[in-house]
Amino acid sequence: MLGSGILKGLAVTAKNFVGSYHDPARMVTQEYPDVPAKLPAAYRNFPFLVTENATDPMGTLRCVACQICEKECPPQCIYIEKSKDKKPDATGKPQIYPAVFAIDTAVCMSCQLCVEVCPFDAIKMDQVFEIAATDRFTGLLLNREQLAKPNTYFHQIHPEEAAEVDARLNAERKAAEEKAKAAAAAAAAKAAAPKPAAGAAPTLPPTTGGPSA
Repeated sequence: MLGSGILKGLAVTAKNFVGSYHDPARMVTQEYPDVPAKLPAAYRNFPFLVTENATDPMGTLRCVACQICEKECPPQCIYIEKSKDKKPDATGKPQIYPAVFAIDTAVCMSCQLCVEVCPFDAIKMDQVFEIAATDRFTGLLLNREQLAKPNTYFHQIHPEEAAEVDARLNAERKAAEEKAKAAAAAAAAKAAAPKPAAGAAPTLPPTTGGPSA
């Protein structure tokens, strides 16, 4: 029937119009920018660097400057320089850290490939979309100080993913600690074992006698 599509569209509009009087929550206009927009947990915009705490963001970055994200980035908007020295990470193990970590958000296409290839869960997708700047060359080029955000912030915007990452990292750290303790105990036991005296004949294992000829 000619015009049936228009009639179906008008029927949906009329249904929602009438329904808005019975259920006001269905048709509530968000008063943006006076009221911040409520974004779904799956929303992603530009990457940020996860740091363990906010008191020492540069000293507790998860990033170890492996440069995998820089190599895999399709628009090549990530630039990393490795440090010359090492700093202890969250577990106390000395690690190389990024002396320079910059992302050009004017080029970034929010593909999330950097997040998927990162083996340390050091880079995640943010939900900040209000990044307008008067200078497109420097205003949209974010350095590591601007990119670093604490793990608590990650829990706020992506609670389920952050909880899963924390559980996995805690399990890995616990396994590493247990392995280190086992190695230290083995080394201590080896050092405490009595050593044979100098010139003493080595003790041979007992042998079973065979049939005599």
